[in-house]
Amino acid sequence: MAAIGELSALRSKKGQATRAPSERNDGKAAVFFLLPWFVGLLLIVAGPLVASLYLSFTDYDLLSDPNVVGLDNYVQLFQDPRLSQALYVTFSYVLVSVPLQLAAALGLALLLDRGLRGLAIYRSVYYLPSLLGSSVAIAILWRQIFGTNGLVNQVLEWFNSVQPLIQIGTHGWVSHPDYALGTLMILNVWTFGSPMVIFLAGLRQIPEMYYEAASIDGATKWRKFIAITIPMLTPIIFFNLVLQLINAFQTFTQSYIISNGTGGPVDSTLFYTLYLYQQGFSNLNMGYASAMAWLLLIIIAAMTAINFFVSRYWVFYDD
Repeated sequence: MAAIGELSALRSKKGQATRAPSERNDGKAAVFFLLPWFVGLLLIVAGPLVASLYLSFTDYDLLSDPNVVGLDNYVQLFQDPRLSQALYVTFSYVLVSVPLQLAAALGLALLLDRGLRGLAIYRSVYYLPSLLGSSVAIAILWRQIFGTNGLVNQVLEWFNSVQPLIQIGTHGWVSHPDYALGTLMILNVWTFGSPMVIFLAGLRQIPEMYYEAASIDGATKWRKFIAITIPMLTPIIFFNLVLQLINAFQTFTQSYIISNGTGGPVDSTLFYTLYLYQQGFSNLNMGYASAMAWLLLIIIAAMTAINFFVSRYWVFYDD
């Protein structure tokens, strides 16, 4: 045994001695190119993350030194009625808009997978809203479309003039507490481009032999979709689901622009991130805002963990 150990040590030393200088230089080059990423991770991500954790245990208004208050901010989280409303609005938005968005993305991906002429143009056109959906300009445009004199009401008024039996209200959709959140859900569904492209790539990876075998057995298109397409796409569906859930929980720009930063009407669009912004930068209650940020981190982590746990029962991996 000792001889074997000595032989292994000699081989190891010989390998190190005979390693080409270019290999050692490649290792140094890799470290050099990765260094900016590590510096950014420490200064932009890890540093503020640790600082926010400390601030969550303090009373800090940005104008004076932080005053440690222990768990007071976290206790206040469970006593804040507006926080409860923000959680209700956010979860309603996530649970409704994300499934609708994925359904729309999958439907369009199936249509584009048929090999249409000018497919690249269609992909670009359908992907474009995803690039603009979270921008300030699109949020302002959305507010105009669903305003009192917006395009939606103008179309509905035209239908009302054609068929007087249809009763159309003249309210602004974004200014009505019953409909404002729904308009934001529609806006999120409209930004289906990113998951659509991922679904389209997944559809291209499904082996054609499965469909050929199903055709020989006399399977209909619907049966092929249920028995082949959906099971083979479950890893892609799961991937898109996790990404879109995380993005939806962090929605901010749309609600801020449409409600003018108030979360109105009657807190119907008070998203969690918007309320966090109000506490931190409007009320200068940075300690409480930091505690809210960590609660949001825990919620997103919990939702992601639940999805990973449940995925073992419905995600199919073709090994």
